[in-house]
Amino acid sequence: MSVKPDRILIFGAGVIGSIYAMKFMEAGYDVSLFARSDRFRLLQEKGLQYNDKGTVRSIPVKVMDTLENDDIYDFIFVTVRYDRAESALLALKDNQSQNIVTMTNSSIGFSSWRGIVGDRLLPAFPGFGGQIKDGVLYARFMPKFLVATAFGEMNGTVTQRIEGLVRIFQAAKLPYVIKKDMKAYLITHSVSDIALLGGLYSGTQVIDPITPGTRKTARKITVTLKAYLREIEKAGVPIDPPIFKWVPKLPSFMLDALFLAWLRTNMVKDMMRPDYAKAANQEVVQLENDLRKFLSQSGTTNSASILTKE
Repeated sequence: MSVKPDRILIFGAGVIGSIYAMKFMEAGYDVSLFARSDRFRLLQEKGLQYNDKGTVRSIPVKVMDTLENDDIYDFIFVTVRYDRAESALLALKDNQSQNIVTMTNSSIGFSSWRGIVGDRLLPAFPGFGGQIKDGVLYARFMPKFLVATAFGEMNGTVTQRIEGLVRIFQAAKLPYVIKKDMKAYLITHSVSDIALLGGLYSGTQVIDPITPGTRKTARKITVTLKAYLREIEKAGVPIDPPIFKWVPKLPSFMLDALFLAWLRTNMVKDMMRPDYAKAANQEVVQLENDLRKFLSQSGTTNSASILTKE
């Protein structure tokens, strides 16, 4: 007897949501994609368009812009930016689906999200990136041994729904890792994003495309990363991945050289495109504001002077 495939809803049709939708559909799952406005209309008219080694291809996808409370899915993947996560969860609050996987950073923990959707919350983080140009998805996959989708229960146990996610990712041939402390992992990852993206974007302004390739910008990343890693460790947050524990101990000139090389890559050039930069800047501003609140509440630091320590 054949087993009915899991029903999956991808809530958010940006880069991350589009990649998961494509990969899960290829694996034979019943996938729907929730989108809004122009993206919704484009997906309806042209399907999910993606770049395949220079050729634009398209696959049909079930797309919606409204969700009924009794439209139940085995897993809902929330693939919006951090600054939109709370509004997305509010939209899902009364839906009866039992597993809501948040695919985004969190620099402060899960208490507010859990207050909206309760124990249905399953924190995660994607293992790839890319961009959408003129409606076409350009996926960027890192080597599997470097980056994988991370997920785990808030209490660290391996539950039946974790095993369900494992089956889905194995079928989709996507690398994954089960984390015992997703809060620590996401706070550490938020710190790295705040440092790296904060080098590209400055406060409420997106800096000019030439500035990122300077040694001054590389040093800013180094100082920010070292300072925040020290502070979250003082706040009792285990640093994960563990390799980041070495960062505060490394000579700054070594990190400067590493970040300067990264700042001059094509990846960073793409990240400075106005449409991407504006959205990413909004996200990193909220991430940093919330991280400072978290550190202030922990009583371990004066967050206003954190970046004067290097």
